[in-house]
Amino acid sequence: MTDPQHDAPHPDHGRDRYAHPSSIAQLRAVAQPDEVRSRANAEHWTAALYLRDVSPYLTWVLLKTRVSANQVTGLMILVGWSVAAALLIPGIWGAALALVLGQLQMLVDCSDGEVARWRGTRSPAGVFLDKVGHYTTEGLIPIALGVRAATWPVHGADWMWTTIGCALGLVIVLNKALNDMVHVARANSGLEKLVDRRDATTAPSGRRLASLRRVARFLPFHRLYHSVELSILAFVFALIGLVIGHPLTDRVLVGALLPLAVIATAGHFLAIMSSKRVRA
Repeated sequence: MTDPQHDAPHPDHGRDRYAHPSSIAQLRAVAQPDEVRSRANAEHWTAALYLRDVSPYLTWVLLKTRVSANQVTGLMILVGWSVAAALLIPGIWGAALALVLGQLQMLVDCSDGEVARWRGTRSPAGVFLDKVGHYTTEGLIPIALGVRAATWPVHGADWMWTTIGCALGLVIVLNKALNDMVHVARANSGLEKLVDRRDATTAPSGRRLASLRRVARFLPFHRLYHSVELSILAFVFALIGLVIGHPLTDRVLVGALLPLAVIATAGHFLAIMSSKRVRA
């Protein structure tokens, strides 16, 4: 999930941007408008499930300070990197810490946009920093999973697992970049910006791809490559590892994720090329 600050409406005109909201309800009205809650792609499922209910309380505290929305995004980046760092701790405790930090990253990610909407400080720099945070976090976590699978210190054939982790990180970043490539291509072609709403249709036009899209809804492995899902998987496999042992479970996880990521990226590319998103 990203919370791009440039999509946000300005707060009430004439209000001091550093004024504190009088209530959580007022903060929600400005910082969580319908166009934010109804986004199809930029809103992660954890936000819809519970984070948007919790984030205004963190935003409330942040608005009592002079911290800027971009500084909150900087905090989100650091928390995201910490998810990868936590996975370097062997066993269940590193995975458990990564699980908590993954949720915290998404919570802070909600709040940076809310701070920007309340203060009316939306900017391209905020969007850029948000992208940096998600790209780097979701590139570093697979590398950490590879090191975790190889065990430390790495030697001999164990380097294969770090290579698999790096390859997984590369494929995940490429898959993420495909969406941004669509926006760049449309902007360079003079086309209007895509609307990020659940009721907006961008389905592939071919029958076969449409059928594959329906199958993907039942087997949504293409959604496993966000920092939240990766941290959840790492924790689940760490629990299994308490029974059958480490690093076997870590190696199974990394080894399975790479081919699935390649399939997901190829499918994503084909879906984009066959959709109206890249049609004039």
